[in-house]
Amino acid sequence: MDKIQLQALIIDKLYADLSIAKDALKASHEAATHAESKAENKYDTRGLEAAYLADGQRRRVAEIEVALASYRNLPMLELADEAIRLGALVSLELGGSSRWVFLGPDAAGLRVTMDDTEVLVISPQSPLGRALLGCREGDEGELRVEGRPQPYCVLSIC
Repeated sequence: MDKIQLQALIIDKLYADLSIAKDALKASHEAATHAESKAENKYDTRGLEAAYLADGQRRRVAEIEVALASYRNLPMLELADEAIRLGALVSLELGGSSRWVFLGPDAAGLRVTMDDTEVLVISPQSPLGRALLGCREGDEGELRVEGRPQPYCVLSIC
């Protein structure tokens, strides 16, 4: 798989998410500042709720912008025959099925499809990311998912 193309797909997906988040921020800000959001009595919390929603949307926009910056500045090095580190594209067998994961600096949980293959973005802070850091091709281990052991094997590293 081409990691430069993967990086571009992740950035494109983040830009799409940013556009949606900015639209939601605009809508929530308008709702919070609209005349109908003004409290009619001391128990009316519509305006307060709208303000909380707008604040959450503002934080989401900031998180996506940070993720975009980290991916634009992430060098894509070939990591064959090296230990897994940030920027590694890893094929692994996990719980009896084969999957691709990309160890990125941010945006964990993001899924992109490249060459008809789904790639899951994970971060070093995730349990799987922590378990894979430092592993090499052929390494095996075990990850606990919902209290149950899930064996994994690193098939390849790009």
